[in-house]
Amino acid sequence: MVTPSRSASAHALHLVFGEGQRVPDTWDADLSHEDASLAQAILGLCLRRWGRLMAYLNPRLKNPERGIPLGSQVALAQGLAQLAWLPGVGTHAAVNEAVELVANRELGFPPHRGLVNAILRKASSDREALRAELEGLSPALDRTPWAERILKGALPQPEGREQLWTRLQTPPSPWFRPLTPGPLPEGLERDARASEALRILPGAPFPRTWLQEGRGMVQDLSSQALMDFRWEAPVTRILDACAAPGGKTTALARRFPKAALFALEQEPRRAQRLEENLAARGINAQVTVGEAGAWMAKGGRPFDLILLDAPCSGSGTIQKHPELVWLGHTLDLGRLQSIQARLLDQAVARLASGGLLIYAVCSWLPEEGEAQAKALLARRPEIHSAQVWESGSHFRPDPLEWPGEGFQGFAFTKA
Repeated sequence: MVTPSRSASAHALHLVFGEGQRVPDTWDADLSHEDASLAQAILGLCLRRWGRLMAYLNPRLKNPERGIPLGSQVALAQGLAQLAWLPGVGTHAAVNEAVELVANRELGFPPHRGLVNAILRKASSDREALRAELEGLSPALDRTPWAERILKGALPQPEGREQLWTRLQTPPSPWFRPLTPGPLPEGLERDARASEALRILPGAPFPRTWLQEGRGMVQDLSSQALMDFRWEAPVTRILDACAAPGGKTTALARRFPKAALFALEQEPRRAQRLEENLAARGINAQVTVGEAGAWMAKGGRPFDLILLDAPCSGSGTIQKHPELVWLGHTLDLGRLQSIQARLLDQAVARLASGGLLIYAVCSWLPEEGEAQAKALLARRPEIHSAQVWESGSHFRPDPLEWPGEGFQGFAFTKA
């Protein structure tokens, strides 16, 4: 029987390469801490090295041009990844589990049990040589045209792209934000790049108990720095237009505790998670399930502050979500840009005079950020840029210097 960790990572790989879907945030929620750690390691390695793993396999197939079913690819990729890069996993476990996986009718291709066993047995005879051979293959094999587009969006000039790609190919370290006063867990220390940011020291234990007790939350450094905007005008009504999972909603509530806070989320499951997160943190907000554009178009009282963390390509999150490298060709970027422009116009209509609108995307692509901001200023003369960050009205950390996700933020005020 396939262990839960390997089964979960195989399911995730089938979602990405079989169905063209992103890996859900809750894909490993039912696993124990130990199983989740192994599953995350296997999945991350397979997604970040898929091109090289397939290049290693092809010449070892009887008919490389014909290829093999996805179930066989997944089983072999998982086995090779463990043999090459997870020295703590025993050779017997890595090989036998892969054979069991390919024998599973849902996740594998049973006729290839012998093929998977033969390839992995031979590879396992010298794990160091296997690792060296895989790492000797060109890193370009793991870079799709979409990855190249992301790198060009992040760094318009070629200098530094290789350095950035190398960083994006390593799993990111989590960032945290405290929610209650008191001592910090072992291994967390404050970081000056955002007012409440906490980073975890290398080798420190993950602060699971601290998080479960509601004394802190996970939140990327970029999101925290975005929310460190300066704004002195009175704020009595706030709209978080695309609120799940609730990290920025929480920051808004803590920043403006007396304001009425409204949070929108289109997907019912994400809205439920949003409500649960806010309740666990003691945040009082009116959560509504609905598409932000349609909800704002209904009209009503204006808001003094609107946060529009808009749907986007997610190109700035590929370090955390490496599957996006392989799914970029499925994105309808034009449709996303239309949605962003529509949401911006509707947010402007619901913004009070003298109010603040913050538009953000977790993307490096200029067409989702700078181009949208310029177009909004051109078509809406009542809107002006607002200087709310140290960098001015535009928040975009240097991709080579900044350890958080790729992010763009723009601040506007209404005459």
